[in-house]
Amino acid sequence: MGAILEAIENNPKEIKRLLGIDQEQFRQLIAKTELLHKQKQEEIEIKKLRVNKKGGGKKPKLSQKEQILLTLIYLRHSPTFQLLGIQFGVSETTANDIFHYWLPIISEALPPTLIEQVKKCEGDYEWLQELLSELQLIVDTSEQVRERPGGYLEPKQFYSGKKKTHTMKNQFIVLPDGKDIVDILPGVPGYLKAT
Repeated sequence: MGAILEAIENNPKEIKRLLGIDQEQFRQLIAKTELLHKQKQEEIEIKKLRVNKKGGGKKPKLSQKEQILLTLIYLRHSPTFQLLGIQFGVSETTANDIFHYWLPIISEALPPTLIEQVKKCEGDYEWLQELLSELQLIVDTSEQVRERPGGYLEPKQFYSGKKKTHTMKNQFIVLPDGKDIVDILPGVPGYLKAT
């Protein structure tokens, strides 16, 4: 077991400080996420054309729980993947791959926003837009520093003149009581206005 996972399991109060959720919410999220992961792997296995025997290949250095924890720490604190890799004893690339694998699974495990709930039904979506236009909403945007992307054009897309560095913008829209999330817009390049 990794040092970070062991530390929070031995001291449950640290979970709230580190992740922003309590121990029971953490356990529920782990259980839902591991179940979704298992379903995803079963779907992949059905479609896979196997050359080697099942169970072959390199074993992951981190347990599923540690990989989920790495993803949650990134979402809460926004460290670089280099720092995450050092903290969890894996390479920067592995930390990046783990995050991008688990993020959609965690997103699926969490309750959907109001807009996600009604997007598929055109009538409900229009009704929600009308309803929300009558309410006061709280909109907040945060900029998250990121490493300078490679290539020629990509760095320009992520450069924020306000922060004088490369960033990603995340926008959150909630109802005034703060309990209902209307919508989340994650990972917009820093030079754009997240509207």
